[in-house]
Amino acid sequence: MGGICSGRRRYSGSKKTTGDYLALDSRYLQREGLLEANCSRNLDWSRNDVKVAAINIRAEVGRVILSYCHRRGDGEWTHEEYAVSLKWTPCNYGGRRAWFICPARGCGRRVAILYGGSIFACRFCHQLAYQSQRQTDSDRARTRAEMIRKRLGWEQGILNGSSGKPKGMHWRTYQQLTHEYIDYAGVYLADVDIRLNRLNRLLGVLAGKG
Repeated sequence: MGGICSGRRRYSGSKKTTGDYLALDSRYLQREGLLEANCSRNLDWSRNDVKVAAINIRAEVGRVILSYCHRRGDGEWTHEEYAVSLKWTPCNYGGRRAWFICPARGCGRRVAILYGGSIFACRFCHQLAYQSQRQTDSDRARTRAEMIRKRLGWEQGILNGSSGKPKGMHWRTYQQLTHEYIDYAGVYLADVDIRLNRLNRLLGVLAGKG
């Protein structure tokens, strides 16, 4: 489903994140013209080119009707159909932007994204943390390093070499980015080195016991 499908359904003892749930993004729906009254379309979520979920969205004046089936574990499939109100706000440079009004009982927050369980609701109602909140300093350093590589047009992967300065980029910008990259990559690789040393010590202990 392109931009609106981001997420998986995972269940664990720790607090779930937004990435664990199917996501329905009002911005994507608006760009695709799916919030125009009388528009109806079936949309799919896929992972690794395999369909994992589907929903029908029917737009009416001031709201959309969501229709889909869901189940818990290996239980029976349950059909759900309900309305989600829309709120439109003016943009600074013209036009307007659509928001969902969270349909969960007692909520009513204005949000851009709803996350799907038995009901599509905001992340506060599902008690979801953002994925970035679970990242360690090492994870964040790696993410930022990869973002810099992408901006520089380098092959992804911290262990890969550089491709030099992109054509048209100022030297000052290039030098600033490479210095930031070295710092972020250094933080990540230092953590990797610590983990490898721990693993080697553990393997040594196990070998000694054998």
